[in-house]
Amino acid sequence: MTPKGFLFSTVEAAIRYLHRKDLALIYSTVKANIAGTFTTNQVKAAPVQLDMKKIRSGKGQAIVVNSGNANACTGRKGMQDAADTAEHVAHGLNIKPSLVYVCSTGVIGLPMPMERVRPKISELTDNLGKSNIQDVAAAIMTTDTFPKIVHKKVMIGNKTGTIAGICKGAGMICPHMATMLCFLMTDIALEQKTLFKTLKDAVTNSFNRITVDGDRSTNDTVLIMANGMLGNPMITEKSESYPIFKKALHEVTFNLSRLIVKDGEGASKFIEIEVHGAKSETDAEKAAFAVANSNLVKTAIYGNDPNWGRIMAALGYSGTKINEEKIDIYFGKVKVVHKGMSTGKDEKAAEILKGKEIRIIIDLNLGGSSVKILTCDLTEEYIRENKSYRT
Repeated sequence: MTPKGFLFSTVEAAIRYLHRKDLALIYSTVKANIAGTFTTNQVKAAPVQLDMKKIRSGKGQAIVVNSGNANACTGRKGMQDAADTAEHVAHGLNIKPSLVYVCSTGVIGLPMPMERVRPKISELTDNLGKSNIQDVAAAIMTTDTFPKIVHKKVMIGNKTGTIAGICKGAGMICPHMATMLCFLMTDIALEQKTLFKTLKDAVTNSFNRITVDGDRSTNDTVLIMANGMLGNPMITEKSESYPIFKKALHEVTFNLSRLIVKDGEGASKFIEIEVHGAKSETDAEKAAFAVANSNLVKTAIYGNDPNWGRIMAALGYSGTKINEEKIDIYFGKVKVVHKGMSTGKDEKAAEILKGKEIRIIIDLNLGGSSVKILTCDLTEEYIRENKSYRT
């Protein structure tokens, strides 16, 4: 279910691993409106810095992505390598370099092996159309265990458009995005200003509400291209079709964010943290993230221990206004805390924690705002994966 007018290519450049594709190209056959969101880390990889400048134009036609090397903390050479990559791709596609966006993911601090990448770019552009979206999703993986793809058909008037998205991410996942790359494509025509606002809102409610390990990366990027090949009238915020597109894009990004959390490094359980009854959405978010990022909470869930005391402690230091004597906590449908005190149902709650998908509900009983944050447990496998990441 690929949107009209998008072509793909993948090649092996041996950037870090042998015998796997690690360089990918996404290409729109016509110039597209483009929007993006990027990491809020003050340390930004060279491709992020480059793309943040280019995206001011609101136009794009190609995205080139590599895995295995982040091209971060690589100085002037890193910036030149990113620019050179865009120029070589642009030459092969016969388009302007300003329309080519560059993304990288992998180890921080190592120079990009351009002696291996540069010769493969012509192969990448020459083979355009010989790969599919699944191939690209696989090529951009690092510690991911499976490719992440979501697509959705959307009725715009009497025409059926498509939104498709791929992403990668499993570790260094924390809000205001994560160690993640996400590429969204649609053949639906959208005004660029509307495209950016819709993407920003979608990211806020999906990728910015997940956490695996509390670490925030240098390379996080979400890009969306809308090439208009469906032939629908240009959608703006005032269009009748706008709520339909907005809802569909939110569903795509939310489902992609779920896949990232489910593939959290070493994770054995997918966890939803819901905070209700907060005075504001900001308060709800602070409380939910404090619980979701608590290593003590995450390890307790891994061990099937409904240790709600760790949740109460996290709420206490979250910076959110709380009243201990009003808090209720549930594991699934089992209420373990009522007005800040134990209900004596820890054994029933422990049975809930033996499942693979866990829902924790916290009611602060102070207001009408709520938030849902997605996370996972913390296991020994997370340590094993990360202790040897560079070896």
